[in-house]
Amino acid sequence: MDLKIFVFLSWSIFSFFLLDVAHGDMSYSLPEEMKRGSVIGNIAKDLGLQTGALTTRRARVDTEKKDKRYCNINLKNGELVVAERIDREELCGEKASCILKQELVLENPLELHRISLHVQDINDNSPEFNEELINLEISESADRGARFVIEEAHDADVGQNSVQQYSLEKNENFILAAKGNTVELVLDKELDREKQKEIHLLLTALDGGSPQRSGTVVIHVTVLDANDNAPVFSQAVYKASLPENSPLDTVVVTVSATDADDGVNGDVTYDFGHVTDEVIKTFNIDSKSGEIRVTNFVDYEASVTYEIRVKAKDGLGLSSYAKVIISITDVNDNAPIVSLKSLTNPIPEDTPAGTEVGIINVQDRDSEYNGQVHGSVQQNVPFKLVPSIKNYYSLVTTGNLDRELVSDYNITITATDEGSPPLSSSETVQLFIADINDNPPVFKEQSYSAYINENNKPGSTLCSVSAQDPDWRQNVCASELFYINENNALT
Repeated sequence: MDLKIFVFLSWSIFSFFLLDVAHGDMSYSLPEEMKRGSVIGNIAKDLGLQTGALTTRRARVDTEKKDKRYCNINLKNGELVVAERIDREELCGEKASCILKQELVLENPLELHRISLHVQDINDNSPEFNEELINLEISESADRGARFVIEEAHDADVGQNSVQQYSLEKNENFILAAKGNTVELVLDKELDREKQKEIHLLLTALDGGSPQRSGTVVIHVTVLDANDNAPVFSQAVYKASLPENSPLDTVVVTVSATDADDGVNGDVTYDFGHVTDEVIKTFNIDSKSGEIRVTNFVDYEASVTYEIRVKAKDGLGLSSYAKVIISITDVNDNAPIVSLKSLTNPIPEDTPAGTEVGIINVQDRDSEYNGQVHGSVQQNVPFKLVPSIKNYYSLVTTGNLDRELVSDYNITITATDEGSPPLSSSETVQLFIADINDNPPVFKEQSYSAYINENNKPGSTLCSVSAQDPDWRQNVCASELFYINENNALT
């Protein structure tokens, strides 16, 4: 079935509903891969707002500068709509729950509502095996009931849409035993190398989606003489901690497996099992020593843990698996980000102290103390930052303003985190002061004297007077001239 048709059917299955509205939180459920512009819910209705209030209060979905905005608001009707492609597998990987966090900001007064988008999985991925061909070398002396581990298939989907069952093409020698993530080929009839040296089996993995998807792999069995011991890892699970930005070639952990067989049958080599592309780009494993090293810089803000499936294989193809869990620890490598979200500019010079003139947001992608941020403005300006909601500050006036003394201010806003050493960044805002008519004109002289001759012609200038006004434009006074009119009268 075409993916677009399937997404449409999925839309009919998933009903969008407001899960909870409490303490400023709103939650919606939607399937992944919806078209841009698809309606998620109605913000105005869920908040009990008139539709027009969204425009007057400058409603918007706000994110950090580096993050995508996955939804937008239609200010005309209050609908929350899809703005970017939402791929659950890209965003959340194998996590059962996939929640996108967005923030709704309303101004005048300032309100912040957290929006949680619960992204539901659709069956848009087929099961895949790590290899197109699995080679097994099995001794003809293997007993009936012997089990051989096969690496399971991987399906990027979750829940019922992930791998649910396996089937093995009918053959004379093997049956399949699959339970959970363990897939084993079970010898049901002894092998006879002189009768058959090679056996080809088709293994199929099926998911539980509708329509159902599947993936296949060919198992090539070579019948050999005795190699009856598989490698055994020293641990089933290896755990390691790695600071982000660790130098390349850092040894993270060393895995170890032993094989009781002698000679080539006991030679163990190591490799990754089915892992993500991100793991392949970030780590490698030494096939002889089992050392796992860093090959690319790790970023705590991008991924906090890596789970790696490691395979140990002996000289004749028997293998076993272990899990490596690498936890990335945070370092203070991200400076805070200062964002100007709103600014009233210019402001009248008679603005009273305590007036909000701007809204500032500060963010830091680090965690814990490294991500705790404090905002401030430089001294000697009549403004300060007042903490508001979460990472928001209000820029307010602290004293009287006088345009005739200072007509504009360059306000430097600094955000500093609590890391060690602390990191900071600044943003400068230019704020202009608007004039009001708060100064009377002042004559240059207290009195003016003029001497004239009789019989001067009409229109002759007698004298001029001048006054100054520190106000601006229409608030400034005009100078006047005294002259003789046609009747020889002073005007």
